[in-house]
Amino acid sequence: MWRSLPAIGLALAAAVAASPARAACDVKGAQIEEAIAKKSELREDANAQLVRDLRTLRDAAIVLESYKFPGECEVLLGIVRSLLANPSKTIEQSGDTDEEKAEDLIEAREPKDAAGAPKAK
Repeated sequence: MWRSLPAIGLALAAAVAASPARAACDVKGAQIEEAIAKKSELREDANAQLVRDLRTLRDAAIVLESYKFPGECEVLLGIVRSLLANPSKTIEQSGDTDEEKAEDLIEAREPKDAAGAPKAK
C-alpha cells in the first residue's frame, strides 16, 4: 500500500508549493468520514484496519494544521483522498502481514523515558 505513497506525496507537494499559500487546511471540508461511509468495501469487517489507518491519517492532518503546517496538511489530505478514490486498489496494496514489523510498530508507539526505555504504565 505504501509503495506508491512517495510518488503521490511528491506530486501533491509540488502542487501545494505551486499554489498560493492558504491560511488553513480544510480537514472538515475534505469530508473523509462521509467518503468512508459511502464506500461499501470500507464497511466490511475485513477492512477495519484500513479505515482506522485513514482516520489516523486524517487525525495527523488535523495535528499538522494545528501546528501551522497547512501545506503539509493539504498533502496528507491529498494522500487520504487518493487512497479513498480507489478502495479496492488500496485494500489490495495494504496486505502487509509481517508480524515482526507489527511488533516493532507497537513497541515504537510506547512512550519512552529519557534513556529510551519504555515507561512504566
